[in-house]
Amino acid sequence: MEKKDLRIVYMGTPEFAVESLRALVEGGYNVVGVITMPDKPMGRHGSVLQQSEVKKYAVSVGLPVLQPERLKDEAFIEELRRLRADLQIVVAFRMLPEVVWAIPPLGTFNLHASLLPQYRGAAPINWAVINGERETGVTTFFLKHEIDTGKIIRQERLPILDTDNVGMVHDKLMSMGAKLVTETVDLILSGEVEGTEQSTLLKPGEILHPAPKIFKETCRIDWTQPLERIYNFVRGLSPYPAAWTELESKDGNRLTLKIYDAEKLPAAHNYPSGTIIHDRKDSVKVATTDGYLSLRSIQLAGKKRMDVQAFANGFKSLEDYRMR
Repeated sequence: MEKKDLRIVYMGTPEFAVESLRALVEGGYNVVGVITMPDKPMGRHGSVLQQSEVKKYAVSVGLPVLQPERLKDEAFIEELRRLRADLQIVVAFRMLPEVVWAIPPLGTFNLHASLLPQYRGAAPINWAVINGERETGVTTFFLKHEIDTGKIIRQERLPILDTDNVGMVHDKLMSMGAKLVTETVDLILSGEVEGTEQSTLLKPGEILHPAPKIFKETCRIDWTQPLERIYNFVRGLSPYPAAWTELESKDGNRLTLKIYDAEKLPAAHNYPSGTIIHDRKDSVKVATTDGYLSLRSIQLAGKKRMDVQAFANGFKSLEDYRMR
């Protein structure tokens, strides 16, 4: 079968999934339908509906789009079957029921933004950076019942630089993943795919790191942690959803503060963790157990993102505050 004859149904929602869909369309693959999340109500009264990034692209190139509320809905399943897909591809979508992923004769494969079996879950890029990993990557694998556990088809590795934040790693993996998706389709077309059990890739004694969904409370900085962990935590949540802390004055008033960019300065000192050191010029540092986190880009609640100099200029005496 030629790629122009292979009927592909593509499933995805956010920006990360657009690049792979674009690679398929521009590569001449036969995408017969796109499945994405329903439009999201926005605005004060929910009167404005926001389309997913995948839908925006699919509509722009004239692809049919389905947006089911429930993936087990019989009407949706019937519409999906009418597309007569030979293969389904999933990139940053929802957990599929078997009634969906078992439809096409060539199966359904997923692109996951980690080197499986490590970092199974909803936020693999964030957690890899938060945990200080020096390497991550993308994996394609066939779907099965348990989430992110199917046989691996292909993997591509990516170094994580010490200065990378999650946004930078996301963009690199997005491009790398798009290439891997088309390579995986070609491999399936060749009939040479057997797949590798994930358990065979684990080294003796290796611990699996999960990648659960990130909530607001997950993003709060613990200033009692070592400097390296705090630094990785900040870059692993930047630019979204952003690590946050509370700026507390001597009289107990608190302001929420997001930190987007910082520099780590290892040093011995006697300051309590969370102490703010300001040189009255362009440096604002926060003491940790084994050094300082030097702030570069922050955002106070209700304000726009700003550099540290503009932040410091907004306080008469920043030393009267501490991070909580």
